[in-house]
Amino acid sequence: MEAVHPSRRLKELELAARKGLGQHFLADRGALGKILRAARLSPEDTVVEVGPGLGILTAELLKQVGRVIAVELDEALVRSLCTELAAQNLTIVQGDILKLLPASLLSGVTGGYKVVANLPYYITSAVLRHFLESTRRPELMVVMVQLEVARAITAAPGEMGMLGLSVQIFGAPRIVCRVPAGAFYPPPKVDSAVVGIEVFPAPTVPETELVGFFGIARAAFSAARKQIQNSLAQGLGKDKTWVAARLEAAEIDPRRRAETLEISEWVKLWEVFRLCLP
Repeated sequence: MEAVHPSRRLKELELAARKGLGQHFLADRGALGKILRAARLSPEDTVVEVGPGLGILTAELLKQVGRVIAVELDEALVRSLCTELAAQNLTIVQGDILKLLPASLLSGVTGGYKVVANLPYYITSAVLRHFLESTRRPELMVVMVQLEVARAITAAPGEMGMLGLSVQIFGAPRIVCRVPAGAFYPPPKVDSAVVGIEVFPAPTVPETELVGFFGIARAAFSAARKQIQNSLAQGLGKDKTWVAARLEAAEIDPRRRAETLEISEWVKLWEVFRLCLP
């Protein structure tokens, strides 16, 4: 595919970026190169791309990997992709990624896969959960997200919120690079960042216990900036004394805030609470 600025390509297709779908098309080739390098691509790779849009990233992926499965919601863009990127190693799926199970998308694909995408910002958190909590998780995710979201995903204890915890239980995230708003057409109102997530072979908490674990985590974060004893008591509907006893068993000071806990402390907290909750 010829390197054409998104504004020109949209004009050729007689289309416009759809605000309701959060469409901001990457126009900066330097940022594109950083995404591709971070993904550590090889001819043996299978890549799932969410929101291929005009196919700028897709075209480069097709040159480097064995198979690309591109999921696009916009029917007009799907028609364009089918015309512009006819390739044996490309499968284009029209649909909502949140309604498509990764295992179904990858039917017939053996081995692992990677997710490489310029994510629609309004569904970023949902897409991350969709893949990380699925029965068939990727080995690596390299995604473009809002800078503020990137910082939340990679936050260390002291600043970690629910989003950071929900990603870091499954993998190790890092910010690859910052991408200014002007690198997109139309430019969003905020800067973005490329985030790489090295997904663990198995989550830090056993898969069968994830629902309960995240229930405790949501309770702990239910009252922002409150002491963890108070937020857990409020979120779980339990007496503070009952909560304090279990925090003591987990060797966690009840006066601390949820955002200060290390991942290992979250795991220890769950190990204590799971024995006394239905």
